[in-house]
Amino acid sequence: MIELNADIGEGDDDGELLPYLSCASIACGGHTGDAVSMMTALRQATEHGVAVGAHPGYPDRTGFGRRALAATADEIERWVTQQTETLAALAARLGVRLAHVKPHGALYNRAACDLEVAEAIVRAVAAFDSRLILVGLAGSRLIAAGQAAGLQVLNEAFADRRYQSNGQLVSRETPGALLADPAGAAQQALALARGEPVMTLDGMPLRVRAETLCLHSDTPDALNIARAVHAALNRG
Repeated sequence: MIELNADIGEGDDDGELLPYLSCASIACGGHTGDAVSMMTALRQATEHGVAVGAHPGYPDRTGFGRRALAATADEIERWVTQQTETLAALAARLGVRLAHVKPHGALYNRAACDLEVAEAIVRAVAAFDSRLILVGLAGSRLIAAGQAAGLQVLNEAFADRRYQSNGQLVSRETPGALLADPAGAAQQALALARGEPVMTLDGMPLRVRAETLCLHSDTPDALNIARAVHAALNRG
């Protein structure tokens, strides 16, 4: 069965969500998060046997990391390194090792199509710990850059987001970008898990090769979405 992941430590109540997940990406001080929230997320995930990874993003708390910032490749590499190091150090206190790194928000989307940004993230991950898995948008430049550098990668698709016909995610600013209906999210998740086409926002079929499925803890009705997706995947 394809694994289900979520982004946590972002100010929502994650405890009830975790039983439905295989792994979780923890906000580590860029778009949000501090030592208290990171330790809470680490402890909760560990209690539920959920693997954890870093979720670094643009240092933009006002915009929650969902606005692309003008930045050099060196700055992006430094931000990813610093945020990953911060979470790894806290995890080490609990005897936990990070399993992966997944960029957040605008940084994730930028790395999907901008090779310079993708390679900056890859350099940060490889230099910090080349055993870490790099998680990125399925078929994106981030995935290609990670593979070229010899990193293990995971192609990610989304249960609760709509796609454009080019395989990119629909901007959150666009009406209909979120799949907040549990039944609709479960239907999309099951299609993705089976390798079947999903419908893009403009009504075109799109096939996405995915190895992990994400849902967001801040999507409206996230808990019921998680329950519906988990049930559909286990039935399917």
